[in-house]
Amino acid sequence: METTRHFVATAYVVCDGATALHHHDRLDLWLPPGGHIDRGELPRSAARREVREEVGHEPTLLESETSVSTPVVTELPGPEYLLLEDIHYYEGGDVGHQHVDFVYFGSVPSREIAPSDGERAAEHWEWYTPDDLRAADELGAEVVELGLEAIERVTAAGRDSES
Repeated sequence: METTRHFVATAYVVCDGATALHHHDRLDLWLPPGGHIDRGELPRSAARREVREEVGHEPTLLESETSVSTPVVTELPGPEYLLLEDIHYYEGGDVGHQHVDFVYFGSVPSREIAPSDGERAAEHWEWYTPDDLRAADELGAEVVELGLEAIERVTAAGRDSES
């Protein structure tokens, strides 16, 4: 079987102790903001763009320490996680479809969802607190684990609510 891999960026955004997830109709999954990295775009910029388009806010992403910088090399702030996701598992086709996912954690200033034209409507989004994440049967184990960690890390960084 042939395997096709796409590079994507995801951002678990937090506001007032909760993270935003939307229902992905085609895959029948609840997911955070994210999507394919455009040609010429860096992963961190793609994560920010996806949050702006899907949620309607400019996110503040947690930053990793960087120290390598020369005239030819600049170290990029790393994601919280770099995941290989088997999308083929959900699609059931003949070609293996995988995402190489750069996962970031960040905050947004409001729980208001104001998607750009052409994006999922606000009613497709829900804010999940840690208790909601633990109790939700409709969420994948990885979404629960990463959502809980995002809330914890963003809160510990003092970025939980920027309004």
